[in-house]
Amino acid sequence: MQYTLLCLVLAAAVFAKPADEEKKSRVHDEKLSDEPHFQDGAHNPDYDHEAFLGEDEARTFDQLTPEESKLRLSKIVEKIDSNKNGIVTEKELHDWIEYTQKRYIHDDVKRQWQANNPENKEQLDWYDYKNMVYGFMEHMDPSELDDGEEGMTYAEMLRRDQRRWEIADRNNDRALNLEEFTDFLHPEEAEHMKAVVVTETIEDIDKDKDGKISLGEYIGDMYRGDPDDLEPAWVSTEREQFNEFRDKDGDGFLDQEEVKGWIIPPDYNHAEAEAKHLIYEADADGDKQLTKEEILNKYDVFVGSQATDFGEALVRHDEF
Repeated sequence: MQYTLLCLVLAAAVFAKPADEEKKSRVHDEKLSDEPHFQDGAHNPDYDHEAFLGEDEARTFDQLTPEESKLRLSKIVEKIDSNKNGIVTEKELHDWIEYTQKRYIHDDVKRQWQANNPENKEQLDWYDYKNMVYGFMEHMDPSELDDGEEGMTYAEMLRRDQRRWEIADRNNDRALNLEEFTDFLHPEEAEHMKAVVVTETIEDIDKDKDGKISLGEYIGDMYRGDPDDLEPAWVSTEREQFNEFRDKDGDGFLDQEEVKGWIIPPDYNHAEAEAKHLIYEADADGDKQLTKEEILNKYDVFVGSQATDFGEALVRHDEF
């Protein structure tokens, strides 16, 4: 019984931790799907499907028939078309994608705020959060503290969260209000938190702890195949990306600024890029805007995109 309880506590602790989510989301150019992006010169919708949904979610979505998918997508298109003129512009797509991004962050913060602040206080104290998430450590044998998630020990996870907490705590009162807690959970969205995102990324990938990322470490973070296996083509592409674009000074390593340029590119707008991609894929008449018919004709592209909240909106009843 005690063992089962400990497992539940550990699971709850990991579930509440932002560091694990950060590891999954930081590398924007990570291999996203086993499917080829283009097949015989044509766009392969299965790539976006798996890339944005994940394999498990993609299987869930596959339970919908094409007719059900189109029906639900049709209702979402009516929401995207904000001026109700029957045409979806790039800006409307961009705005909708940004909305889905913000909704995800809002829902995630709300869930974690309630889980870690059951009394719904205006501020969450560090010690309360620490006890909620890491309290189990007090009952562990010191040797067990070397266990953890994503290659970190529990002690390292605690130190990382405390550092991130202190940066999010703008008034240095060791407690976070809801806005500060949002910065703690989603530091990539706050300008004053971006440096810690870079630091955490380097710590995750920098196996020899020299403060920078080598080509081997860069590839090793994305690809862990058997050395005897033939390397996938996308790995070779990533090697070229590292050498030609990411390693600006050509010294064979990524430093703090180069890592920042990689994971938080200053001039790259994901919502804009996705909107352009969707219009490119569905714009049959070349007028750079979409009718509902054009969108439904390419429903397989849209259900694997941020325009439908990575497809989740199609299987969520509160959208209708």
